[in-house]
Amino acid sequence: MQQITNTILMVRPVNFRMNEQTAVNNYFQEDLKLKSNEINNKAQQEFDAFVEKLRSVGVTVIVVKDLESQDTPDSIFPNNWVSFHENGDVAIYPMFAENRRPERREDIFDEIENHGYLINNIVDYTTAEEENIFLEGTGSLALDRKNRKAYCALSPRANEELIIEFCEDFEYTPVIFTAYQTVKNERLPIYHTNVMMCLAETFAIICLDCIDDKKERKNVLKHLKEDGLEVIAITEEQVASFAGNMLQVKSKDEKRHLVMSEAAHNSLTQDQITKINKHCDIVSSPIDTIETCGGGSARCMMAEVFLPKEG
Repeated sequence: MQQITNTILMVRPVNFRMNEQTAVNNYFQEDLKLKSNEINNKAQQEFDAFVEKLRSVGVTVIVVKDLESQDTPDSIFPNNWVSFHENGDVAIYPMFAENRRPERREDIFDEIENHGYLINNIVDYTTAEEENIFLEGTGSLALDRKNRKAYCALSPRANEELIIEFCEDFEYTPVIFTAYQTVKNERLPIYHTNVMMCLAETFAIICLDCIDDKKERKNVLKHLKEDGLEVIAITEEQVASFAGNMLQVKSKDEKRHLVMSEAAHNSLTQDQITKINKHCDIVSSPIDTIETCGGGSARCMMAEVFLPKEG
């Protein structure tokens, strides 16, 4: 099993703005007080530059446009509704915000198949929405595909029973914990695992300070270390700059890159950069509008394609 891929699905926004439905438990979102079309234009410029940067280092990016007819302000974050797997399985996930659910589009699967990828089976968890149970894709699940472990921080968007069901279906061992952030002097659950944790091939970037329970923190560390991953710790302050929201990818010539936002890159210490550079290069791009209004960053914008190719 491969941990990283050279093919990424990204969705270009047409109605990007701060989503009022997700802001209730995504404490990273802020209102920029700009007109909607200004915000969307800025987000599109940031998106295009980001795609260009990925392609320039040899990553294949499949870009699909969001639909004008839908009011889907968060469509730029496709990793929350879909994940693609090496055996040809595709998982579709239940989403917390009602206005995010139309992001799940069958024509996107057609587009992926047009690029020569095989989809053998769709595992659909979306009926859980009827019971107000959610699990938001690789936002909620940090997947160690090689060692078959699914790390997941519980939150209103990550239900424990559903995590276990996913792990049974896809043959992963669940590593479940709760991660917190301080909001107005109160410790509240972080909405997605992938803002405080990134799993790469040979290393993991994680904010251990977010895991308040000592036993849970010890357990997460034990799993990472027994799989031989170098643990690079980040601070809660760096999490606020999206330093946990990174994704390792490879180029067509197998070169490794860790993709992050410019804000995340700027928040890293020289020591952390040196540690990362032992494993791979850093690729970063400015996505300030997307981060501020969307409350998500580079990793959220990329859905990894691991599907088998035709022939």
